[in-house]
Amino acid sequence: MSAAPGPDPSEVGYDASTALLVVDLQNDFADPAGGLHVAGGEDLAALLRPHLAAARAAGAPVVLTQDWHPPRTPHFDTDGGPWPVHCVAGTWGAELVDGLDVGPDDPVVRKGSDGGDGYSGFSVRDPVTGDVERTALQRLLDERGVRRVVVTGLAGDVCVAATARDAVGLGYQTVYPVALTRFVEAQAGDGERALAELRGLGVAVV
Repeated sequence: MSAAPGPDPSEVGYDASTALLVVDLQNDFADPAGGLHVAGGEDLAALLRPHLAAARAAGAPVVLTQDWHPPRTPHFDTDGGPWPVHCVAGTWGAELVDGLDVGPDDPVVRKGSDGGDGYSGFSVRDPVTGDVERTALQRLLDERGVRRVVVTGLAGDVCVAATARDAVGLGYQTVYPVALTRFVEAQAGDGERALAELRGLGVAVV
């Protein structure tokens, strides 16, 4: 499914207690040459630019997440997992996309470096045992007094949805602008199912 341009940053409403989260806007997802390209992902850096500017002008923290996998992991189909090899640490595919306005003080939370799934920016799951560990994201947000998050990036029905799900579960007011993501749709209808679930959890899907 595709998303229309927008929303205007003023409709989202950035302030010092609101964080803009940019999830996994990396070459392997956003570039057509990437190992797990999400259709339309190449549009997001430009669409996010005014939101990054508005967030910074309002004193809103900007935090990015980055898949950072080892070459071999049960997360990949080469080792029995569900996904093609992607975002291997230190490779072009794992780099944040060109044109994404990353500021010098913007924290980047890397996930999946120990071979875990790393869907949510807040947590990493061991694909064998199912054990879940927290990333640094919640600590970073709480240190900055964040009470509300705007979740964007790739992919909308996987890592963005998982991040929004965890955010609302941790008590953050959570806004999910559909136009600032794209969907991988591993199964037809995954995008709509993810949005319906998030609405049911209390995420503001706009």
